[in-house]
Amino acid sequence: MSVELHRLSNGFRIVTEQMPGLKSASLGIWVTAGGRHERPEQNGIAHFLEHMAFKGTARRTSLQIAEAIEDVGGYINAYTSREMTAYYARVLEADVPLALDVIADIVLNPVFDPAEIEVERGVILQEIGQVMDTPDDVVFDWLQEAAFPDQALGRTILGPSESVSRFSREDLYGFVREHYAPDQMILSAAGAVDHAEIVRLAEALFGHLPAAGHHKASPARFVGGEQRAIKPLEQVHFALAFEGPGYRDPSMYAAQIFANAMGGGMSSRLFQEVREKRGLCYSIFAQAGAYSDTGLITFYAGTSEGQLAELTDITMAELTRSAQDMSAAEVARARAQMKAGLLMGLESPSSRAERLARLVAIWDRVPELEETIARIDAVTTDDVRNFAGALVTGGQAALALYGPVAHAPHLADLQGRLAA
Repeated sequence: MSVELHRLSNGFRIVTEQMPGLKSASLGIWVTAGGRHERPEQNGIAHFLEHMAFKGTARRTSLQIAEAIEDVGGYINAYTSREMTAYYARVLEADVPLALDVIADIVLNPVFDPAEIEVERGVILQEIGQVMDTPDDVVFDWLQEAAFPDQALGRTILGPSESVSRFSREDLYGFVREHYAPDQMILSAAGAVDHAEIVRLAEALFGHLPAAGHHKASPARFVGGEQRAIKPLEQVHFALAFEGPGYRDPSMYAAQIFANAMGGGMSSRLFQEVREKRGLCYSIFAQAGAYSDTGLITFYAGTSEGQLAELTDITMAELTRSAQDMSAAEVARARAQMKAGLLMGLESPSSRAERLARLVAIWDRVPELEETIARIDAVTTDDVRNFAGALVTGGQAALALYGPVAHAPHLADLQGRLAA
């Protein structure tokens, strides 16, 4: 399998990987602009824009957009994250030019019809309501806000309903003018693709765009703090986070291995101690998430009000112990899980196309797979213990609680247990 990277004269980047034996391809446009790039009054507009891309262009109605891809048996979708917005499709090999034409059309030529804006405004308001009714979704939004208060990185991707209710056609065009420049776009394709043909098509579709310069987000500042909302739910939803490394930080691999060992699977410390041995919860996990300049090491569990104190006691104790007795076997198992997850994901052209786009966005190149595996293998038990030690003694943390939490421990209580 061969990865090829090309840059047009206006800064537009094209990365492809041919996967022999496949009859289909995944391709899309990744725009390096998301919720983090919004001003306070724009919160939610990147996601609104992603929705509106499918509501009609100068050449196609919303139905024609869907039919163009589905008539050939393909699939098209999009998503918005805090640092990227993606528009992507999967089609058979012969339909790659069609898919790229449709994706270019919805990214470059949306008409933002006022009637369609009102329809989609209603859809997004319903989506916001759905999230608010889903405790194990909303608690992570609150955790993000507690970690990065008064910053774009701490605001929700969907935005508040008040902002969504007032976005205008000009607001949408304004965000496009600010952030949808060619040097902020990456065309990524994997599977049954021909690099030279993709470059030729991209030149015709995107080569005319004027270079505009990249709009960088403000640096993140992990502050920490606490948010809790009392509601008569069946469970308490508990989410705790510490600042972690960003994508480019060499300690990212130790962070991911640490999170896997703590709560990445059924053999992990927290799963065994909290669920298997004591039956205190159904769901508990740890994860290491990263952004361009910071990250979060997050712990989540859902439990009953009466069992929360015991669950948090065990969680804090295991965090403290991990800096002292994380074993070589645990690290080896977490390393194996991480490598297997990476390699298994690469069997899917959709996962591979997304990985290529993310790597180009981070490094402006695609590191060899062997380089990534070597970095994972290079993490030692001492590295993981040292990472854990720095985490639990670092001071700042963020906590979000939702449910019957009137008597739940506060962040200072949890941090005190770590310091003990």
